[in-house]
Amino acid sequence: MPLSIQGRPDAATARAVLLAALDRGVTLIDTADVYCLDDHDIGHNERLIADALRAWKGDRHGVIVATKGGLTRPEGRWERNASPRHLRHACERSLLALGVEQIGLYQLHAPDPAIRFEDSVGAMADLAREGKVRWVGLSNVSVEQIRKAQAIVPIVTVQNRLSPFFRDPLNDGVLEYCGREGIGFLAYSPVGGSRLNHRLPGHLLLRRLSSATGESPHALAIAWVLAQGPTVFAIPGARTTDHARDAARAADIALSVEDRQAISYASFDRH
Repeated sequence: MPLSIQGRPDAATARAVLLAALDRGVTLIDTADVYCLDDHDIGHNERLIADALRAWKGDRHGVIVATKGGLTRPEGRWERNASPRHLRHACERSLLALGVEQIGLYQLHAPDPAIRFEDSVGAMADLAREGKVRWVGLSNVSVEQIRKAQAIVPIVTVQNRLSPFFRDPLNDGVLEYCGREGIGFLAYSPVGGSRLNHRLPGHLLLRRLSSATGESPHALAIAWVLAQGPTVFAIPGARTTDHARDAARAADIALSVEDRQAISYASFDRH
């Protein structure tokens, strides 16, 4: 997302960031049609990813691109539209932007209070039956909504926010439910998002752990997210190649039980 919204880098830098992530072994790239400036720029991030994958010298077949539908960007705002008609239109546009015949993982970006949830999920199920989508996922959902969706179509992933700053999935049952059901949990904003990630280097505990381990505070935060369970995946954003490489490094960090618990019990001010 940081490669396509306000303050985004130029196209050459964006491609370099994506290639750096791929070269470090990243095999899941998460995007959305609305990672762009506004409705006139829809699909910007998807096109960047397609361009980078075409340029990459590695095995493109081993990379899953996950995208989403269900939001719009009128005049740069973030608004919901999870009507079946919009989801079908959004899926068709994403297929074109990504240059593929089938989307690996297609996610409902968020429930739309103006649309019956089961109708939105039903549209996703139709797209899967038609072969336009391989797997169906959800985002920004509760346990109750996951159960409702499972009654309609197999749910492979759930994407909710999780970081040391935002721990709702640990308390609202979503993470536990996903682990029990074998559903992949995609943790977005694992370092707090664009506003809070700048606070991590100044956090006393992470600064101490960083000094002791030689790992960056951001990589340690992502490692903590990954340590929450075997079905947990972190999807950090990056605007530079250094950020991409550092984030990928987190997968190799094995936090001790003591360090993991220390981060869990520490206070992270998000205000």
